[in-house]
Amino acid sequence: MSGHSKWNNIKHKKEKSDAAKAKIFTKIGKEMAVAIKAGGPDPNNNSKLRDLIAKAKANNVPNDNIQRTIKKFTDNSDINYEEITYEGYGPSGVAVIVETSTDNRNRTAGNVRAWFNKYGGNMGQNGCVAFLFEEKGVITIIDEDEEIDEDKIMEDALEAGAEDIKCDEGEYTIYTDPAELDAVRDAIISLGYKIDTADLAKVPSTYVTLEDPEDVENMQKMLDKFNEDDDVNAVYTNWDN
Repeated sequence: MSGHSKWNNIKHKKEKSDAAKAKIFTKIGKEMAVAIKAGGPDPNNNSKLRDLIAKAKANNVPNDNIQRTIKKFTDNSDINYEEITYEGYGPSGVAVIVETSTDNRNRTAGNVRAWFNKYGGNMGQNGCVAFLFEEKGVITIIDEDEEIDEDKIMEDALEAGAEDIKCDEGEYTIYTDPAELDAVRDAIISLGYKIDTADLAKVPSTYVTLEDPEDVENMQKMLDKFNEDDDVNAVYTNWDN
């Protein structure tokens, strides 16, 4: 497996500031609202909410903030968000999937379509690119201090039940079966590794390389606009940048 969506790489660059981290939790909060409405506020009986709590903690959100958010959406049942996925193409046919949580689908659809159109792409029908991706558990570890032994972490990850691991300039990406994400994450943590993110993600089966500098610029601008939109939870592409 050569890699996954470049979204994680983009996120790491974006999340260095406190303001960007706050935006990430705003997005996770919307996902929590959807999960609570569907399965209730008890994470012991709501696996989706339990996964989102783990996702928030992986993004260094304090537990007090998490509990306040759960209480907010439990006490205010009139706050409604729906999850909508959009699909389309970026410059030169790059496949793009945009996952959103919104309380106004007209606003969200209009924004997503605008970013596709403005930067040389187009929004397509549901299913037009989904077949190019496979859902996987994805765990990332950032080795900022260059203390991790590459051979050791590869051995540890595979023994913990991972399907594959990619090492790229101090970033380790561990892939799991979706059902095994929690178990592998817990095993990796128990070995002393500090996890940066752990989440389900859509991993492309094939990649597109952009040769034209203008296409590269437009693709990056499109992804930046999606990332800045509070309604967007995640973006997956098969851009090999």
